[in-house]
Amino acid sequence: MAETVTLTPAAAQRVALIAQKQSAPAILRLSVEGGGCSGFQYKFDLADAPDSDDSVSETAGVRLVVDPISLDLVSGSVVDFVESLGGAAFRVENPNAAAG
Repeated sequence: MAETVTLTPAAAQRVALIAQKQSAPAILRLSVEGGGCSGFQYKFDLADAPDSDDSVSETAGVRLVVDPISLDLVSGSVVDFVESLGGAAFRVENPNAAAG
């Protein structure tokens, strides 16, 4: 069984809110861009629909889609939404990432 990436309920709630404001489907695309000194960069976008080869997981009616290349790098991860004094952001808790 292929591992997927999942959204926490907090992240799903946030995606639903953003999608509602933009009158868009509640589909969050996670992609990984390689390179740079800091390693991988996670990129989040709203998607209109999943691509045919995307991995799709669903939490509270919100779908998270990941392309096959990115999935290799984030398989088993959890996407959370965190609010702090520094602002609010989506965060990827990736068990595959090197510490740092």
